[in-house]
Amino acid sequence: MSIALTVVGFVIIAIGLGDMFRALLHPRGEGDLSNAVISALWATSRRLGHRLGSAVGPAGMVLTVLVWVLLQGLGWALIYLPHVPGGFTYDPGIDPGRYPDVIEALYVSFVTLATLGFGDMVATEPFIRALAPLEALVGFAVLTAALTWFMQIYPPLTRRRALALRLHGLAAAGVAEAVPTLPADMLTRVLGELASEIDVVCVDLSQHSETYYFQEENPRQSLSRQIHYALELRDAAAAKAEVETGVGTAMLSASLDNVAESLRGFVRVADDADLQQVFRAYAADHARSARD
Repeated sequence: MSIALTVVGFVIIAIGLGDMFRALLHPRGEGDLSNAVISALWATSRRLGHRLGSAVGPAGMVLTVLVWVLLQGLGWALIYLPHVPGGFTYDPGIDPGRYPDVIEALYVSFVTLATLGFGDMVATEPFIRALAPLEALVGFAVLTAALTWFMQIYPPLTRRRALALRLHGLAAAGVAEAVPTLPADMLTRVLGELASEIDVVCVDLSQHSETYYFQEENPRQSLSRQIHYALELRDAAAAKAEVETGVGTAMLSASLDNVAESLRGFVRVADDADLQQVFRAYAADHARSARD
């Protein structure tokens, strides 16, 4: 029984640490637990008419961190459980017989994980004494990972909002309507710069999939609302049919294909859905109307 609990405890610890690694350090940010928690919260908010609004993303990250903490606390508690209370010494004022062994194991686990060091319950068995500092290091790693995650999420969101504002500015200036009269070199530069910004956002979405679940309150900063203008601009440039602008049009088209491919992992569309359908589903999923 003792060995079985220890093995299960280490498995739970490994699952939690593995998800942290995949969410924060993996090139594609593929944490299964973190994605499941945030996407479940997003689905709940969507069924409620997006009443949670922009709080879904931050709340999902906080809940994910709590899941990581709970997994570590539970895993280490299962390891300690067979050794409670015999493997520990207690302060004179504490009677271990008053508390269930499971509660005591959870208590020492979370106290150690939080690096509080109350000292009212100290391990005496060599095995547990060797593991306690390791759990404290894991607790410090979880805290550091949470802070790192919260700090690294905002640069991708800033770039996404900047792209949305750029598209809004191009729309306000009527660039698509003015394409036939624009110099070829100017139009090529605009298309190339826009394609580059879309590529960056596409990479951000792949590496930080949780950013998808951050809903923007300001429609001007909502990429789900503004991305449609990039299609309009691409089609207008393609209609110009000049050799000088062909490269820029091809670059923008490729960038839009890439971001649409990334979005297919989040929205429900048919396999043969075109870009317009993907972007409309993206807008609808964020409770935004597509730019027509």
